[in-house]
Amino acid sequence: MSAKRILLIEDNAVNRRLAQFLLKSQGYEVWEVGSAPEAFASLKERQPDLILMDIQLPGMDGLTATRQLKGDPTTRDIPVLAVTSYAMKGDEAKAFEAGCSGYVTKPIDKTLFLEAVAKALKDRERKD
Repeated sequence: MSAKRILLIEDNAVNRRLAQFLLKSQGYEVWEVGSAPEAFASLKERQPDLILMDIQLPGMDGLTATRQLKGDPTTRDIPVLAVTSYAMKGDEAKAFEAGCSGYVTKPIDKTLFLEAVAKALKDRERKD
C-alpha cells in the first residue's frame, strides 16, 4: 500500500518543519507550499489524499482558499483539515462552514494533530 499523500499549506517555516517532521514520522508523503496560489498550482500537478490548511495565509486566507477548493470538481472531494492559531469562539464553526472536515489549533499538540490527520484520512477512505 502506498503512503498517503498530504499537501501542507503553511506560511510559517517553523510550523512547516514541525508538521512535516510529525507527518513523515508516520510514513506520510508530504509536500508543502506557503500560500493559496502556490497550493492551486501544485494541485494541478498532483492530488493529495488530505490538505492541511493554515487559516492565516498571506494574500488569500485559508477559509477563502478552502471554499474555492470545495467549489472545484477536481478538488472538492479532498478533505481539508484546518490548522490554525485562531481559537476564538466561533472560529471552528467558520472553518466547518468553509468546507473543512476537521480543525486543529496551534501550537500543535503532536498527539491530537496526528489523530486528526489519521481520522480525516480514514473518513475519506470510508467515502471512497
